[in-house]
Amino acid sequence: MAFTLYKPTTPGRRHAGVSGWKTEVTKRTPEKSLLSIRKRTGGRNNQGKITTRHRGGGAKRMVRELDVFQEKLDVPGTVLGIEYDPNRTAYLALLQYPDGEKRYIIAPVGLKPGAQVISATKRVEVTTGNRMPLKDIPVGMAVHALEIQPGRGGITVRSAGSSAVIMAVEGDMAQVKMPSGEIRAIPAHARASLGQVSNNDHSNVRLGKAGRVILKGFRPTVRGKVMNPVDHPHGGGEGNQPIGMKHPKTPWGKPALGVKTRKAGRYSDAFILKRRPKKTD
Repeated sequence: MAFTLYKPTTPGRRHAGVSGWKTEVTKRTPEKSLLSIRKRTGGRNNQGKITTRHRGGGAKRMVRELDVFQEKLDVPGTVLGIEYDPNRTAYLALLQYPDGEKRYIIAPVGLKPGAQVISATKRVEVTTGNRMPLKDIPVGMAVHALEIQPGRGGITVRSAGSSAVIMAVEGDMAQVKMPSGEIRAIPAHARASLGQVSNNDHSNVRLGKAGRVILKGFRPTVRGKVMNPVDHPHGGGEGNQPIGMKHPKTPWGKPALGVKTRKAGRYSDAFILKRRPKKTD
């Protein structure tokens, strides 16, 4: 994968770097029949009140309709091209089926225009991009666009460079190691696509300047510690001071940064065989 780190010709370029999408994307214009308008909210609800801070502006984007379910079964599709999608970190692959229908799927690493991709209900050829039930995928294989429950579509492992690994298949359940390191039991009839998600250099991207952040739709964020006490729990003090409390808080006084937000006793807890490793300082 190509990655460009700019020379420091300007202050903004000094710390900037971009992924080499120009060498990986083969189709520059999206398929018009699969586009829809995306209306921005600026972080406001139907009352006009800000419910998500620091949102606004940004370049206009059209939504690409992604085929999450890939329910066109046992029919091979031909890859017409690999496209950039402004709404996600991964690239998209445009497929065309024998009846002329076109659909977008998440593009895995190594998928090229002209390749054949099939979504099947049984074991098919083990090649990048093919989709089949977990019970038919060889152990140790990297997969993406994973179903947690059969028929719900590929809702996990879709971000750039991510992949899950089939650890074992026992009876009606498969053990899958998720990108976080968590090992989870998933029904063996749930389907997944073979390969690693494309654009695995995305984690190396450095925006370099505030202007590129604004183009992504994020407005400036002010630190709480530089505010007044009336505006934020971290505020107050003369000069540069620590926040003055044991744990950081949100502007509304709730614990922040590192607090567990997952509900205890969820139905899916029974399927977690091993928790993800704890972060070390």
